[in-house]
Amino acid sequence: MEPIIELSNIKKEYKIGTEEIHALSGVSLNIYKNEYVALMGPSGSGKSTLMNMLGCLDSPTSGEYILNNLAVAKMTDNELAEVRNKQIGFVFQTFNLLPRSSTLENVMLPLIYAGIEKSKRIEMAKNVLEQVGLGNRMTHKPNELSGGQRQRVAIARALVNNPAIILADEPTGNLDSKTSVEIMGLLEDIHKKGNTIILVTHEEDIAMHAHRIVRLKDGIVESDTENKNITSFATRMQNFA
Repeated sequence: MEPIIELSNIKKEYKIGTEEIHALSGVSLNIYKNEYVALMGPSGSGKSTLMNMLGCLDSPTSGEYILNNLAVAKMTDNELAEVRNKQIGFVFQTFNLLPRSSTLENVMLPLIYAGIEKSKRIEMAKNVLEQVGLGNRMTHKPNELSGGQRQRVAIARALVNNPAIILADEPTGNLDSKTSVEIMGLLEDIHKKGNTIILVTHEEDIAMHAHRIVRLKDGIVESDTENKNITSFATRMQNFA
């Protein structure tokens, strides 16, 4: 099987004054279609830098990054923006919703950037909101929704363009325990439908939902293992029964 992501000796260096920071020191990693991968690591491990690379939010100092057969490591900012819009769906800890826009308008936003006509945008956004259980909340603004509902809106927005990859950065960080389990259940369902999911987290219990766990330390991959004790949504919901 051909990887959907190929990272080869990715390095990232920053200069702060006279000091040179080696955020990534040669990361090589393959991720395949329909994998569910958790990226973990303590503060300073390079986890956030790697996430930015995978999401085409930053470019490496050196190395090669192939995303869905596209060589993205040396792309311009405009080219990277186009790749992000078409290939990657983002889910953030802080939801990143537009406060004055409705649920439907927030979900349609990537489709506007993609140049899709309005009637088609509305249809696509409505369909994906139904999928995440928010068909009855389309006209609500973010401040009229619970934290879990806002994260569902963010997940719908990530899905609406049918991207190759869902990149979830600490998706349960601002949620209570029960809502966190529900959101992880939703990601589980999305994965079962064929999406590739990359989950960035520092929480062991959240990482255990993934099928593969990659741990970073000091800018390199410390371990890359199959998760043989996958935690399912049904199992965790038993704690709230």
